Amino acid sequence: MSNSMSETVETPLFRPPAPRPRTEPMGLLAFLLAIRRNPLATWMDKHFEEPVVSGEGVLGRMTVVNDPAVIRHVLVDNAANYRKDDLQIRILAPGLGRGLLTAEGEEWRLQRRTLAPLFNPRTVAGFFPAMVGAADRLVRRWQRRPDGRIVDASLEMTRITLDVLERTIFTQGVARDPDALARAITRYFEGIGRVDPIDIFGWPDWVPRIGRLRARPAVRFFDEMVEELIGARKALIARGEPAPRDILTLLLEAADPETGRGLTDEDVRANIVTFIGAGHETTANALSWSLYLLSQDPKSRLRIEEEVDRVLGEGPFEVRHLEKLVFTRAVIDEALRLYPPAPFLSRAAMADDRIGDLHIPAGSVVTVAPYVLHRHRTLWRDPDAFDPERFLPENRDRIDRFAYLPFGAGPRVCIGASFALQEATIVLASVVRAVRLDLAKGHEVRPLHRITLRPEGGLPMRLTHRKSKKAA
Repeated sequence: MSNSMSETVETPLFRPPAPRPRTEPMGLLAFLLAIRRNPLATWMDKHFEEPVVSGEGVLGRMTVVNDPAVIRHVLVDNAANYRKDDLQIRILAPGLGRGLLTAEGEEWRLQRRTLAPLFNPRTVAGFFPAMVGAADRLVRRWQRRPDGRIVDASLEMTRITLDVLERTIFTQGVARDPDALARAITRYFEGIGRVDPIDIFGWPDWVPRIGRLRARPAVRFFDEMVEELIGARKALIARGEPAPRDILTLLLEAADPETGRGLTDEDVRANIVTFIGAGHETTANALSWSLYLLSQDPKSRLRIEEEVDRVLGEGPFEVRHLEKLVFTRAVIDEALRLYPPAPFLSRAAMADDRIGDLHIPAGSVVTVAPYVLHRHRTLWRDPDAFDPERFLPENRDRIDRFAYLPFGAGPRVCIGASFALQEATIVLASVVRAVRLDLAKGHEVRPLHRITLRPEGGLPMRLTHRKSKKAA
C-alpha cells in the first residue's frame, strides 16, 4: 500500500515570487509611493477573485475587468470606443514619441499598415537563419566560459534579442556598442517606467519629472543613434543604391494610399525607438523568466532537456524542428502567463457603454491587467504555480482566448507576437541544449513593473555545460 501511495504522490509545483495581494485599500500617500516603487504591490485580493471591480480612486473612475467576455467587448467588439488613456500616453510618449505603441486614429492606422508586411508569417519565417545564428553566437561565447561562471541571464537575453533585432529589423546594423545599447535600454525603462505622481495628476509636460531626468542620457543616446540610422539610410537611397527591405526602408518609403502622405522624420524616429527600446523586451523578458523558472523546477527542466536533445540532436537547428518543440513552447507560454511583458493595459471610454449589467461612463478608464488576469482564481487552476503542462496541446483548448493576453488582443494586438515567439523558442532550445543555468546562491528574485515586467536587479545564474566544448 505504501508503494502504491508513493507512486501517486506528485512533487509540489513551484510558486514563483510575486507581491502578496493587499486585503485593505491603501491611503493616497501609500498608493502614490507604492505605484512609483512597483505597481504590482497595489493590487488587492478582490482583483484576483472578482470578474469586475469598479470604483473611484486616485486615477478617477476605473473599472478593472477580468471577465473574458467583457474584455472581448472592450478590446475587439467595441474597440472603436476605447482609446489609450492619458496616463499611458504621458508615461510613454516622452521617450517613445508618437510611434505604433502610442499613436491613435488615422496616424496609428497608417503606421500599422506600413509595418504589417514585415511581420507576416512568411517574412517572420525568413528571419529563422538570423535568429539561429544569434543563438549560436551566444552558445559559442558561453562555451568558452568555465563551469561555475556566473552570468547575468537577464542582461545576456537583452544582448541576444538586440543581436537578433539588428540582423532582422535593421539589417545594416545600429553602429553602436551592443552593451552600451543594452545599458541604455535598462536605464531608459528604469527611469521613464516609474509612474510619477505628477503624471497621475495630469500636470503639464513642462513640470520636471525625476524619472524623465534620469532617463535623459538614455533618450539622448537613442536620439543620436536613430539620427545616424536615418541619415545613413537616406544617403544610401539618394545615391541610388539598393536599400535593404527592412523596417527602416519601409518607414522611409511609407505613403498613405489615399493621400500619398508619408511619415515624418519624427514618426520614423518614434517607431525605430519603439522597436529598439520596447520591441525586444517581450522576448528578452520571456527568456529571462523561462530560464529562472526552469532553474527552480527540476521536473520541467529535465523534460525540456529531454525534448530538446531528442528533437535537435547534435545537428543544426532547422525550421522543421520548431513545431516539434512542444514543451519548450509551453514553458515560454507559461512564463508569459506568470510574468506578462505588458502587465497593465488600459483604455479610456470615449462614449457611454453598457455590457450586460455593467455601465462604463464616458471618460472613465477600463483596465485589463494581464498580470492579474493570468493569476485570476476563477479562470486558472492553481494560478500562482509554474505549470507548463497547462499549455500543452491537449490542455490549451480549455483556456479562454481572452483569459490569456501576453500580447494583447484586437486591432492593437502586438504586431511582433509571432516574431517574438519564434525567436524565444529558438533561443531557449539552443541554450537548454548547451548549458544548465542555476540561480546564484543568495540572490532573491523579484518581479519589477517598469512599463514591462523584468527581474529586479538582474538575474545572476551559475553556468554548467551540458555538451562538449567542441564548438568553442
